[in-house]
Amino acid sequence: MTPGSPPAPAPNRTTTRRALLTAAVAAPASGLAAALASDAPGPATAGRPGDGKASGGSSSPDPGAQAGPEAAEQPKGSFHAFFPSEGLVTNEYAYRNPGADDARLSHDWSVTSGSLFSRWGFGWTGEPDGDAPGPDSGMHTGSSVFRLVTRRRDFGDTSVRCWVFLKPPGATGRTPARDWDGAHLWLRYHSAQELYALSFRRRDGKAVLKRKYPAPGRPVDEEGVYTTLATREHAMEYGRWHQVAATVSGCGTHRVRITLALDGRTVLEAEDRAPGRLAEPGGLGLRGDNTDMAFFGFTAAGAGDGRRCTGAPPDASRPGWPWQESPWPEVGRG
Repeated sequence: MTPGSPPAPAPNRTTTRRALLTAAVAAPASGLAAALASDAPGPATAGRPGDGKASGGSSSPDPGAQAGPEAAEQPKGSFHAFFPSEGLVTNEYAYRNPGADDARLSHDWSVTSGSLFSRWGFGWTGEPDGDAPGPDSGMHTGSSVFRLVTRRRDFGDTSVRCWVFLKPPGATGRTPARDWDGAHLWLRYHSAQELYALSFRRRDGKAVLKRKYPAPGRPVDEEGVYTTLATREHAMEYGRWHQVAATVSGCGTHRVRITLALDGRTVLEAEDRAPGRLAEPGGLGLRGDNTDMAFFGFTAAGAGDGRRCTGAPPDASRPGWPWQESPWPEVGRG
């Protein structure tokens, strides 16, 4: 057995994803790569459709369009991420060179920075580094700055749920350690300068909800300005699966309600009374900074039931709404 690698499974015994991923944390040298690569697809992943990514010769799909057989079956406002069994899904090279013959394009996702891989149906950043990836992300991932967003931008009043596995954040020459290093969920994504960011695990142990908006009077492609809407101390444990759930719902055209629930408990909630264009539908996504991250079960469902701010917003932590249980309960229970 290679030093630092997870122990081999016992003969005639099936090793769960949970056990493999936990072993990966205990062996930093092997990381998530060895754990995910050594796992085998179970009943929950067997037969799942692929992501529908295209390779070569095709232009980038319209961000507002649904493409691929699985996308066409999903009603407006709903989304379920499907991944192939393994390999590169898409990366920032494809985002910057959509017409290149060797670009790996996804019908569902854009990666504006870093690389998105699949390992037996999980989405994965790969081992983060600070160098720009090539067409296949074989030498470098660039995922110390990981930015993933849906191509669709029609998510209005929406509830989002996924399961996430994180390793402790590191650092690179390009990306020194910062307090905000960690993992973040995007809602109502209009552009890199205009979105809601829900930080569910930061290096400093805080959970933070922010609005990002273009700076007034500045060029539209310039970095946006963050406004903190809510924050609290909440340091989730590294090296295990956690459920992340959030809702965003409109309150007319001038207010937006947002909630963040972690492992079934509401951690943050806020009302944005100056949302601007963020009162309108947008995209969904994940962001990682200096973080080795895997995720599965990324699902969105419409939360537009006609309520406004006169009542409580949809509760993302309420058991059974709108999902009954983790698609892989043996992993989701920690």
